Amino acid sequence: MLKTIPTSELKLGMYVHDLGGPWLDHPFWRTRFKLTDAQDLHKMRECGVAQVTIDVSKGLDVAQAHPDAASSPAPAADSSSAPEEDSASAPAGRATRATRATAASAAVALEERPPDARDLKDELVEARRLIGEARQQVTVLFNDVRMGRIPDTEQVFPLVQEIADSVDRNREALISLARLKNRDDYTYMHSVAVCGLMIALAREMGLEKEQILRAGLAGLVHDIGKVFVPPAILNKPGRLSDGEWVVMREHPRAGWELLSQAPGICEEALDVCLHHHEKWGGQGYPEGLQGAQISLYARMGAVCDVYDAVTSERAYNRGWNPAETLGRMASWQGHFEPGVFQSFVRALGIYPVGSLVRLESGRLGVVIEQSRTSLLSPRVLVFFSAKTKEPIAVRILQPGAHGCGDRIVAREDPRAWGFERLDDLWQGAA
Repeated sequence: MLKTIPTSELKLGMYVHDLGGPWLDHPFWRTRFKLTDAQDLHKMRECGVAQVTIDVSKGLDVAQAHPDAASSPAPAADSSSAPEEDSASAPAGRATRATRATAASAAVALEERPPDARDLKDELVEARRLIGEARQQVTVLFNDVRMGRIPDTEQVFPLVQEIADSVDRNREALISLARLKNRDDYTYMHSVAVCGLMIALAREMGLEKEQILRAGLAGLVHDIGKVFVPPAILNKPGRLSDGEWVVMREHPRAGWELLSQAPGICEEALDVCLHHHEKWGGQGYPEGLQGAQISLYARMGAVCDVYDAVTSERAYNRGWNPAETLGRMASWQGHFEPGVFQSFVRALGIYPVGSLVRLESGRLGVVIEQSRTSLLSPRVLVFFSAKTKEPIAVRILQPGAHGCGDRIVAREDPRAWGFERLDDLWQGAA
């Protein structure tokens, strides 16, 4: 049974079902977890959320809750692990609203990892193999369409299952690698990346296994209509003309018409193919749908498609930094359904793997893995001083975690610092 109570009445042993207020108003990674740590509870009370919903069937009720130590200050970080450099704040005004909302350090209890979960470094090996195999299968699928054949989507079902298994073991490995695509094979690898993102998002949103696989298939075939777009338009380095834009905007419908003839294709895949360019505010195409007129899967597809598109290197566009991308996407009013976008951020982390971040100490580092206990405390490989503008001894630490003595204060643009091979750095560290 669900019960809404003031945050001040939260006690250890309660199961938090939902945190009140807009998602940017609190920094928590997941909104459903059991409170077991006094420090977590203290930080929840300090974050400004007025009320929460608890599930008394999974945790204690108000009358059952036992006393806790949350009324006393949270323990301070161990000063013996303080950073080597003096503290230096990020430049004023740099943080977006999302950054400001998550600036306070907050540890959050996460769901337990599945029994077959793997660390990033272990899953990267399997993810590399799987991405190579996926590229071959998607290339064959698209080439068959170019030859006039109806796509046999049933042949790629096992591939979708393998991608889902990889994401279940470690959602960061395949997704992070799929972002690092060559410009020449962007169309194929974009499909693989969106498949992985859709699976991660569907899992974060609590969809059932069959729904997750359908979401993955939808991601894999969502852009199949682009085979009908002339390469000169598809890869044009500059802005499209009005006539070229008309041709480009036809690819969702062309893909839908093609997939409609495919045996065994699911409705979710058809819908995402046709509507992944619709916008929550109604300014999208091809039908200008708005709000609830857009299906859940198409809303998911819109977020995943845009994220991978803008973070990837293409003939006409240099990819954005992952963390920078989430900040920009959060500011696009009317583009994405807020609840779906919130889940997407939780699936990837506020600082996705590969993000360049500045620490309070003035050190720069690249995120190499998400924390299993806090959205704000990923593992970071520090390698450069923003104060001296020189490399420093490489270290791996977890800013914001108890005992670290340093924290993330801002996202940084790798190109502004001349870091052109940042992705090599995080892969090597992982």
